[in-house]
Amino acid sequence: MTAPRPETLAKLTPVLTKRWLSPDAWRIGTYEKLDGYAALRKALKAHPDDLIQLIKDSGLRGRGGAGFPTGLKWGFIPQGDGKPHYLVVNADEGEPGTCKDLPLMTHDPHSLVEGVIIASYAIRANRAYIYIRGEAVHAARRLRNAVREAYAKGYLGRNIQGSGFDLDLVVHSGAGAYICGEETALLDSLEGFRGQPRLRPPFPATHGLYASPTVVNNVGTIASVPYIVLGGADWWKTMGTEKSSGPMIYSLSGRIANPGQFECSMGITLRELIELAGGMQPGHNLKFWTPGGSSTPLLTAEHLDVPLDFEGVAAAGSILGTTATQIFSDQDCPVYATYRWLEFYHHESCGKCTPCREGNYWMVRVYRRILAGQGTHEDLDTLLDTCDNILGRSFCGLGDGATSPVTSSLKYFKQDYLDYIEGRTAPKLSEKQLVGAH
Repeated sequence: MTAPRPETLAKLTPVLTKRWLSPDAWRIGTYEKLDGYAALRKALKAHPDDLIQLIKDSGLRGRGGAGFPTGLKWGFIPQGDGKPHYLVVNADEGEPGTCKDLPLMTHDPHSLVEGVIIASYAIRANRAYIYIRGEAVHAARRLRNAVREAYAKGYLGRNIQGSGFDLDLVVHSGAGAYICGEETALLDSLEGFRGQPRLRPPFPATHGLYASPTVVNNVGTIASVPYIVLGGADWWKTMGTEKSSGPMIYSLSGRIANPGQFECSMGITLRELIELAGGMQPGHNLKFWTPGGSSTPLLTAEHLDVPLDFEGVAAAGSILGTTATQIFSDQDCPVYATYRWLEFYHHESCGKCTPCREGNYWMVRVYRRILAGQGTHEDLDTLLDTCDNILGRSFCGLGDGATSPVTSSLKYFKQDYLDYIEGRTAPKLSEKQLVGAH
């Protein structure tokens, strides 16, 4: 393992992660010593519309996957409508391989709390919610403690810092359903219903939580807001690329020497990220990887120098997604990896729509046949045909995401499938595991 080159090290831009290693970083005393709540005091002196314009000018895009412009989303909220407005933070991080929001909430929860207060002030919301994944017990404890500390210091509650602005913030733990990462399913769950996606239109901007105007943003998006308020839009745009501004936390896992979170300017390449992570594990060579979690199309070693920003990854035929970069080597099987991902999507499908509910069910069984050495050439056509009936036809993005590893692995690694079907690769599944696959 060799040290990263200076030009690669320069791509590290600790902004959201800068406090993570500070002693007691999750406590309000430490946070305030490190610029904590200075952005809030500055924001409360500005007009809410000016804050929305600042976020628009910064080019901040959603850090949850879709990359929608944040300021534009805030601007959709109708003003003077006489209805209550809500801010909801999507902290239901459940994408396989993704681990950027949980450490942020664990190590620096006040950055999220401060971002929530500023964003709520900008959209004129007097009530906000952080919807966190049920299994994230430690992060939820840290968040709730941060909220209590913020109330005690006058950053939450009535007449915040003498500004006349009131805000109540609730941390809500969900039951642990991947579908609740979809914003309308999250809203249904928050209202006490079963977590299932809603038909759109109407959109959350006008008919969201309790049928009122609502902004739903990801943890990383909201936690970025205080830094933009303090540093300004021009400073934020010094990082990243023209259309994908700012830093991004990349979650690296798999066959690398040092897995973890690396906050870098958007536009960094996988080659540089692997270098920062100490290189591939000894004896392993890169074969395939996900740029943004398992719901994004796989890329290969040929894509090592693709800029990891929204446009660069899209041009390569994938999606930046949650920047969950799972790295697989020549000792890993893309067919088996896809099967394991599909098992997840089949299990997590809410069942509301037929394409996702039935399509994933049957694709799992086709994969079991192939991996047990009983697949046929027709099975590959069946998989592609099934994906065609799911993609664009399912009720929400879960079904679409489930097709991504299937179609991309068949595109790049069809020979691996044929090796199972034609007997050149030993079966990975037994007859017992094949039960129910016919």
